[in-house]
Amino acid sequence: MSVLDEDWRADLDEIDAALIDGYQSGFPVVERPFRVVGGQLGIDESEALDRVRRLRERGIFRRFGAVLNPPVIGSSTLAAVSAPEERFSSVVEVINSYRQVNHNYRRDHSWNLWFVVTAASQQKRDAILDEIETRTGCTVLNLPMLTDYYIDLEFPVVNDDAFARESVAATDASATRISEAAVGDLSALDAALLTEIQAGFPLSATPYRDIAAAIDADVDEVVAAVERLRTDGCIKRVGCVVNHIVTGFDANCMVVWDVPDEDLDERGEAVGELPFVTLCYHRPRRPEQDWSYNLFTMIHGRESDAVDAKIDELAADHLPFEHERLYSTETLKQTGAQYDDLVTAETET
Repeated sequence: MSVLDEDWRADLDEIDAALIDGYQSGFPVVERPFRVVGGQLGIDESEALDRVRRLRERGIFRRFGAVLNPPVIGSSTLAAVSAPEERFSSVVEVINSYRQVNHNYRRDHSWNLWFVVTAASQQKRDAILDEIETRTGCTVLNLPMLTDYYIDLEFPVVNDDAFARESVAATDASATRISEAAVGDLSALDAALLTEIQAGFPLSATPYRDIAAAIDADVDEVVAAVERLRTDGCIKRVGCVVNHIVTGFDANCMVVWDVPDEDLDERGEAVGELPFVTLCYHRPRRPEQDWSYNLFTMIHGRESDAVDAKIDELAADHLPFEHERLYSTETLKQTGAQYDDLVTAETET
């Protein structure tokens, strides 16, 4: 077992386990959600709220609230640079200084810094990448998502599974095209709401009323807006966001594959339905930058040996193509995407 997960379950009871594994999504979108959850768990409202607070304080939950969908709300891309070791820290500092950069990882590869940029428009996103190139002197590898086959980091963690979703029986995957030209075309209410909730909901008995007060709206409007944004795909799920590192899933590998273009959708959907694959999507090749890979998969595990075994299985049984394994070796930034500028698509940073 990972060192990180040796004692994280200490003092957790069955109700805590139910909250952790059962409420990563589907949290009630009603004015008093903890009253509903408490009733479902056989406890009162205040105890349900206290338990979520305690799990958040212990770091098992990153936050409580909505998981937003950056490619639907605005224009998002995965980018990478090859940072020289002697300037590594300074390059990281420049990249992380952009509020539009919400994830940044060191990976064991010649392209050693991988980060996500989300902005209100493709124009603004690419302007940020150009600035990063100028300020760091490092060429940027720009790999926007073109097709989503399966993306979901919701999976049970209160177990001894060696890799994520080991105990999940089945998964549905489908090819969903992603537009690079997406813009933050939201109403004033929607934009204010997303800005207010991007870091999570208030941990109170009345989170939606608190959000409504913060944006000067009616609570019924806020509840209706959250439901609408979830239906439209801007919000992926509402619930307790688990910290997978704290719960032991720290052996995480991004595997990139050179799949024949004519086979991409068939292979992507099939691989996306494998329970142990947590992410599967299509990004462009960049042959001019010596990047020939077009299919990305992620496997989250507690032990690198178990993850490697699953990658071997992928290569042998499902994706018999050239591939590379990019293990994340350091988390340099990990926050929710920032949506302050979604109403407009201006290019300033």
